[in-house]
Amino acid sequence: MSSFLLSRSAQSVLQLAAGDTLADQLATQFAVKYGFRPSDSERRSWRLSLPALAQELVECGLGEVEMLVEYQLPLSSLRADVVLAGVHPESGRSSYVVVELKQWSSATVEEDEPRLCTVPGAKRALLHPVSQVEQYCEYLVDFTRVLHDSPGDVVGVAYLHNADDAGVASLLELPPRQYGQMFTASNRTALRTFLNTRLAPKPGIQAAEDLTNSRIAPSRQLMAVAADEIKHQRSFVLLDEQQVAYLMVLRAVRRAHDADSKEVIIVNGGPGSGKSVIALELLGELFRNGYSAIHATGSKSFTTTLRKIAGKGTTQVQKLFQYFNSFSQAGHNHLTVLINDEAHRIRETSNNRYTPAAKRSTKPQVEELIDAARVPVFLLDQHQVVRPGELGSYDEIHAKATEKGLTVRRIDLDGQFRCGGSRTYEQWVLDLLSLSGNPPAPWTGDDRFELAVADNPAALEAHLATKLDQGFGARMTAGFCWPWSDAHPSDGLIDDVVIGSWKRPWNVKGDRGVNGAPPSQLWATDPAGFGQVGCIYTAQGFEYDWNGVLFGPDLVWRTDRWVAAPSASKDTVVARAKPDEFERLIKHTYKVLLTRGMQGTVLYSTDPETQALFHTLADA
Repeated sequence: MSSFLLSRSAQSVLQLAAGDTLADQLATQFAVKYGFRPSDSERRSWRLSLPALAQELVECGLGEVEMLVEYQLPLSSLRADVVLAGVHPESGRSSYVVVELKQWSSATVEEDEPRLCTVPGAKRALLHPVSQVEQYCEYLVDFTRVLHDSPGDVVGVAYLHNADDAGVASLLELPPRQYGQMFTASNRTALRTFLNTRLAPKPGIQAAEDLTNSRIAPSRQLMAVAADEIKHQRSFVLLDEQQVAYLMVLRAVRRAHDADSKEVIIVNGGPGSGKSVIALELLGELFRNGYSAIHATGSKSFTTTLRKIAGKGTTQVQKLFQYFNSFSQAGHNHLTVLINDEAHRIRETSNNRYTPAAKRSTKPQVEELIDAARVPVFLLDQHQVVRPGELGSYDEIHAKATEKGLTVRRIDLDGQFRCGGSRTYEQWVLDLLSLSGNPPAPWTGDDRFELAVADNPAALEAHLATKLDQGFGARMTAGFCWPWSDAHPSDGLIDDVVIGSWKRPWNVKGDRGVNGAPPSQLWATDPAGFGQVGCIYTAQGFEYDWNGVLFGPDLVWRTDRWVAAPSASKDTVVARAKPDEFERLIKHTYKVLLTRGMQGTVLYSTDPETQALFHTLADA
């Protein structure tokens, strides 16, 4: 499956538009690629914006330049409107121009943040188109080997073909960037001049093939660059709504500083949409500029790993990573920013069995987190609630903030950066577990992500071991359906996960490694974690290249529906939940486990009927 919907010369695109078949052809390709129909606004954009760009190319002699329409960024579900592929007029090298097309006739930058803008009729702030296309270029350079080696071969252009300079005057005040500049209908001559400096009047087919066939550079995973991110410089490229979320938080920080104000920011997104990347970007930026900011989660594994890798032994940095229940005694607004990552794990209160009676409180944990900072930021995915008592949701946070008279700003992340950026796989998982309202559907395939079903757990482990030998990361996870023993004083970990003749231990229980196996909080990131089976509590929040998931008898398929079995669960806390809640939590558990992989997932179920379902869907 290609990374674009259409690859044609500009002249050919113009001919399709003249015959009124361009939008229909793109809509058909869109439905085949993504499994659903494009929106009316997308079809309207194809019908109006693409011919406007093609016309400019043809009129300045670049009719043979290749137009890659709706180019999907590697390891992401986000798409650039067009990538122009051709030959550089001076160097003779392949040359690329990423184009963001806007139908806006007027727009205004936000007064206190020039990289955000408002458009009549839009209900929220939008990213400045120059910033948007600049981020696309940087992302392509980061992840596409052919551009990573030659970053000067790509530039970005925002073309507002319905606008004149007067209608978007404030947008033009943002100076051109290395990878981005803006043109309107008022300066079409300047656009054509610019295009001719980057593209020669020659066919661009070879350049297009060079880009689309380029090897994807390894993804710089969250943990591997955290130390540099926190202590030195920005290491991630934020795209679209990620960048909007980042800028809105920084704007709220400035307002809090200048006007003694307080805002609540809620960022909602699915697995792999970049929530934790935003969190680290913000923490690094705030920390470097002297603001009091803390990162908090409800996950011991995630927080411990961030302390170990991002802190790199630096006590000052390690203190930036705390837990949700660390703020029960915090002073009101004593922080500028509190970044609550994985906020779906917020609990009713911060009390636990070790909380002294004198310090126990009935105050809701969400209220403690809101009160602790001028700008509390909540990053959450409501489909990752996996334990009873986890209450983090948009509605819960919004209600408490509104009760306090606070402004709440919400950003929804639409991008997908885990699972190879495959929306097809993400949707397949939701359908598989009946979390989308749709029945399980056959896997239609996606060249960005591989799905396989193993015939037995040994085959699953062997498949992952092969990937390890090829230099990838890999882990096995399972539903909590087997006992979890303490390590033996002399023999080490116990082989608790027993399926036929295949036996493996769970990951280490505690904070200290056992006979070479890493402590639980480092299982997902330490190479020695392979060979143990991870559970939901050690896998949640992490990612690895290849993902093996063992379904146990706690969730089985029967004829036409899932049946959840509390009696099969060894998680005593979850098993005590009411039947409907147990089923919801178990489905969420497997959804989390299924979406940890960046490159592919291998499935196996101990239940024959469920295993048959997997084969039916995956082998279709």
